[in-house]
Amino acid sequence: MSGNSLAVIVLAAGQGTRMKSSLPKMLHRIGGRTLVGHVLDTALVLEPDTVCVVVRHERELVATAVREAVPGAVVVDQDEIAGTGRAVQVALDALTDFDGDILVLSGDVPLLESDALGALLAQHREAQASATLLSATLEDATGYGRIIRDAQGGVARIVEQKDATADEASVSEINAGVYAFNARALRTHLANITTANAQGEMYLTDVVALMRQAGLAVGAHIAPDAATALGVNDRVQLAEAARVLNARIVRHWQLEGATILDPATTWIDATASLAPDVTVLPGCHILRATTVATGATIGPDTSLVDCEVGENAILTRTDATLAVIGAGATVGPFAYLRPGTVLGDSGKIGTFVETKNSTIGERSKVPHLSYIGDTTIGNGVNLGAGAITANYDDLAKHRTEIGDEVHSGSHNVFVAPVRIGAGAKTGAGAVIRKDVPPGALALSVAPQRNVEGWVEQNRPGTGAAEAVAKARAAQKADDGANEEEDR
Repeated sequence: MSGNSLAVIVLAAGQGTRMKSSLPKMLHRIGGRTLVGHVLDTALVLEPDTVCVVVRHERELVATAVREAVPGAVVVDQDEIAGTGRAVQVALDALTDFDGDILVLSGDVPLLESDALGALLAQHREAQASATLLSATLEDATGYGRIIRDAQGGVARIVEQKDATADEASVSEINAGVYAFNARALRTHLANITTANAQGEMYLTDVVALMRQAGLAVGAHIAPDAATALGVNDRVQLAEAARVLNARIVRHWQLEGATILDPATTWIDATASLAPDVTVLPGCHILRATTVATGATIGPDTSLVDCEVGENAILTRTDATLAVIGAGATVGPFAYLRPGTVLGDSGKIGTFVETKNSTIGERSKVPHLSYIGDTTIGNGVNLGAGAITANYDDLAKHRTEIGDEVHSGSHNVFVAPVRIGAGAKTGAGAVIRKDVPPGALALSVAPQRNVEGWVEQNRPGTGAAEAVAKARAAQKADDGANEEEDR
């Protein structure tokens, strides 16, 4: 292969014990992607010839996630020998014929940006260096390997935190764990590293000193944004990385024309998309593959997961997952849209309404206090307050079908399976158990019966009985006054 070819090696074998989690560290998520997923997505922008990922802890889980993100990735296993140097060795064994540039990335450094990697690679190739590493300057460098430079300012070596002297630990320039190597030079000097260090591991960083001793060119590219170097080793660092990433995402959509009033309380996944002239009010989560079209207003206090929001739609205090909201539709406040909800253009799902696996047609309204499940509603329908489609008979779910221009009374129950024909009406309090023909009025009204004296007989001594006695006395007094007036 030519000297300008590129292979990317991603180190994802670590257990991440400081996360104190049953989930592998590499599979913890920020911004809608796994940590290793972010690294892979960034690497793919460089269009490498090969992507090789080294795994070990929870091997099958991590390997599956890698192949989902990059179907053509080469997955290799690290053996019982610990350390980043050993991880790169087993990766090189899988790249036996490769003779170009090798970019080594850490799977737990998710804030890398393709521009920074591109600049690192360009400097490496221009200088024809054997190794070029990415560095950053941090106010608190605790936990990171330090870049030790020589008297001329060149990179002399990298010292890990546990092996650093007091003077070395005071250095603020850190190793970001990102390297560009010449493949031949890397193979040669990687064979000479040992486990003679405080951790008893094969450090990839030892290759830098070996190359310098051999008189080879080693450089460093200082990242303009120190956040690029932020690794994730515990839940505190996970939250910090999520915050930094979210700030980048929010700023991106602001620059693309979205109005986001309060970035501090707005969370947007890297996989979500906002069109120009979208307005996002405080307290919103726009997650996973959600798309929001031009002119829509989201929030306040709204959570959207894998949703599609049409132009000029308005969603207020809404919780929605896998839902489609049409153009000009309104939702909320306090609406709960479960998977399979489709609201047509100019439709309405109102206050305290729950929907699931239901299609609500254009201009149709479910204004308030209703449950709509496994239902198809036509166009121009208006359901009164308290509408319920009773879709479950204790054994199976059944569908309700409501035709165009149906208007229902308040507090209706539609017992599925049932069909309401186009243009039909239903009376208040109706329980609809049978199909209703188009244009019919459906009623289920029983004659009202009043049982006089029931409270006095069945609830003596209660507040209600006392109120009845007072009401009867007042009525008796009114009747006596009326009789006197008549005389």
